[in-house]
Amino acid sequence: MKQAVEYSQDRPVLIDKFLEDAIEVDVDALSDGEDVVIGGIMQHIEEAGIHSGDSSCVLPAVDIPEAQLNVMRDYTFKLARALRVIGLMNVQFAIPRGNGKSGNGHQEAKVYVLEVNPRASRTVPYVSKATGVPMAKIAARLMTGRKLREFLPEYIEQAKDLDTGRNYFVKSPVFPWSKFPGVDTVLGPEMRSTGEVMGVADNFGEAFAKAQLAAGQKLPTQGTVFISVTDHDKPGVVEVARRFVDMGFRLVATHGTADKLEEAGLAVDRVYKVKEGRPNAVDLIKADRIQLIINTPHGPDPYFDEKAIRRAAVSSRIPTITTLSAARAAAEGIAALQRGEVRVQALQALHAERRVSQP
Repeated sequence: MKQAVEYSQDRPVLIDKFLEDAIEVDVDALSDGEDVVIGGIMQHIEEAGIHSGDSSCVLPAVDIPEAQLNVMRDYTFKLARALRVIGLMNVQFAIPRGNGKSGNGHQEAKVYVLEVNPRASRTVPYVSKATGVPMAKIAARLMTGRKLREFLPEYIEQAKDLDTGRNYFVKSPVFPWSKFPGVDTVLGPEMRSTGEVMGVADNFGEAFAKAQLAAGQKLPTQGTVFISVTDHDKPGVVEVARRFVDMGFRLVATHGTADKLEEAGLAVDRVYKVKEGRPNAVDLIKADRIQLIINTPHGPDPYFDEKAIRRAAVSSRIPTITTLSAARAAAEGIAALQRGEVRVQALQALHAERRVSQP
């Protein structure tokens, strides 16, 4: 680094700093160069660092403080005007977990801008279906010289996001795992999904469960959860495991994770890692004794036993979750399924209901 600085005085050296355990947020907006309307602020369910096309997301956001939502709105307005965007714009933000919550955040309480795209994004159809506003059609007309006030005057005057009513809308990716035996299902910065679906309900848990079902991953309502997480995730896994125990699930874990769960007073059956002996997790999967897997990877090159577990899960069609944030969402979804809260609703009816309820 010292040599790079000495020999490149006119070429600054860029140093990236990774945000650990951060929430990623997508914002889609419309702009005519002067006025700006935010279509939706979508909270990703997987952590920042996983490709946005492979991450489930929810609209509106479920647990982001209003102060940080306002910061993102302000940044979006300023960026759209500074870049003179006419049409659609997408901004991706990252928020370290813990920000604004009792001062216990492990990183600075900031909202970070990851990237700005002065164009349409893959989430525009999703936001349009959730709000009932044809964003692409309006953007095309803005690009011909029309003004935003012609189409959405009430949102400009009240400075508010497009309305989603009383419902939550969850977008989930569809993966081709079943078509590729032996594939590792761990997610990363490279996009691997081949489609997406949407679930809608008046609570987040039901909407997530419906989206997962549509994506081909049916969440279990009883049985055994296998848990094996990295040291970084061990402090947070206790809360998730306790939620599953409260819903009547049994826990099975590898020794390191089991130690953490037992310290918290949770009953857990221990199982060997694949390289340690038998019976191991793969044996239990093949014997149909596991109904859900929570397995966070140990880095860019996952260990042999992690790959073996995830591959066995694909063959046995067992839902596999590779991030703690997705595990929390799955717990919400399973709780909704146990309550019998899976109802079918038509988007047209939801939008008609919203129009009637508006003054």
